[in-house]
Amino acid sequence: MHHETRFCPNCANELELMPMMEDGGVKERLRCTACGWTHWNNPTPVLAAIVEVNGQILLARNAMWPPRMFALITGFMEAGESPTEGIAREVKEETNLDVKSCTIVGAYEFLRMNQVIIAYHVVAEGEVKLSPELVDYKFVNLGELKCWPAGTGYALADWLKSRGYEPVFFTEEENAERRRGLDQPDAPKN
Repeated sequence: MHHETRFCPNCANELELMPMMEDGGVKERLRCTACGWTHWNNPTPVLAAIVEVNGQILLARNAMWPPRMFALITGFMEAGESPTEGIAREVKEETNLDVKSCTIVGAYEFLRMNQVIIAYHVVAEGEVKLSPELVDYKFVNLGELKCWPAGTGYALADWLKSRGYEPVFFTEEENAERRRGLDQPDAPKN
């Protein structure tokens, strides 16, 4: 689902695409002609966790994804929390696992969604109980992990390299197959 900012949140006037001089030169942005409010459209910070439990990595499937698509645990930061607090909260909310240690892997672009992904490796323990947002999970050995060609897949690849593994990416065909149905609005949910 894609949402578009069309009206000023300050005065409810319709926004217009207008050029204006900014620090870096003229920049065209959605602006309010009535009150001057600017929609900056800054990227949203998203947290991602490479969740390790007993030496294996947990991958999960979102309820909105096709049956073969599994990925890392992700979620949005909340106001007032640090990234490490946020990733521990997301792992707990989505899997019921308790984070015992947390190490940053890196920051990754996800331009298609206008997001910046802050990825962590977390060691967790407990019994997996999925939130309603997730419908399936699996544990994968490090040497059997395959990376996908997008933000969190690159984070996983970097983390695997740091562990002495040469990352293997899905081929274009394999990735298309695992994503089949994702872009269809009426695709089955499970």
